[in-house]
Amino acid sequence: WLKSPAASRFLLSAYRPRHGLSSKMVQRLTYRRQCRYNTKSNKQRVVKTPGGKNVFQAVKKAAKGPSCGDCGKALIGLPALRPMEYRRLKNREKRVSRAYGGSRCAKCVRSRIMRAFLIEEQKCVK
Repeated sequence: WLKSPAASRFLLSAYRPRHGLSSKMVQRLTYRRQCRYNTKSNKQRVVKTPGGKNVFQAVKKAAKGPSCGDCGKALIGLPALRPMEYRRLKNREKRVSRAYGGSRCAKCVRSRIMRAFLIEEQKCVK
């Protein structure tokens, strides 16, 4: 099959360089901040300006958000922010109005209260 003229035409067309693709220039981009290495804190994304120019735009790190200290689940009702942004929040925005508000989830608080109550009951019985 490879020696047939159709196969040779197919192979030639598959490996022939395309003129439109090979001669296209790619626009080079430079970092806009002082750090010039591709580190975790220096991630960039390409954005096209209204003038048709591609530029780098700095991407902030994604925030993980607060999690329960006992079970590790994400805490409901609290914003997922970077640590510096938490410092700018008011106290009522950083916690939930409950015992162990900004550090433990409701399920773990309930189990803690139950455990403390049962331990006290045992002390009374003894």
